[in-house]
Amino acid sequence: MLTMQNLLLITDIPGYTPQIARLISMMNYARFTTLEAVKDLTQAELDFLLDSQSNSIGALLSHFAAVEYAYQVSTFEKRDLNDEELLIWGPALELGKVGQEQIKGHDLDYYIHQLDQVRNKTLELFRSVNDEWLYVEEDFWYEQKANYYFMWFHVFEDELNHRGQIRLIRNRLNIIK
Repeated sequence: MLTMQNLLLITDIPGYTPQIARLISMMNYARFTTLEAVKDLTQAELDFLLDSQSNSIGALLSHFAAVEYAYQVSTFEKRDLNDEELLIWGPALELGKVGQEQIKGHDLDYYIHQLDQVRNKTLELFRSVNDEWLYVEEDFWYEQKANYYFMWFHVFEDELNHRGQIRLIRNRLNIIK
């Protein structure tokens, strides 16, 4: 369980090599702060749209799970999402109008369960590799090389970026109430 006692230490974690443990420590902090930002939100609040261009908090939570799942597939299975996976995760990866139309009507427990399932799989997969794996390079954005360390940094960096949007939406909800 993530608590403030163990959350602010970027350190070793039993069962993981040192650099992977540090990466997980950072991912844990990002997730903890995300969960704090959505604590006690209702279904209506999770579905709320600031305007016709915005994403809902629920869609952003699904986006976090979808991005992490996509990186599991990409870095561990060395493939793109298949058609079946795109039916499940595509709207959350794409967001925008598709996300607005398809990601709604769920309570907070639904999104937390989705996040937990994906994270548990990530933690299981991280147990199967060592620090050298983090430095494997592959083609990435804009025909550039990136290593798995950067790719997994991007997973939680994307979450932190969108968590800022969540906080903005939540603040607007408080003004509207």
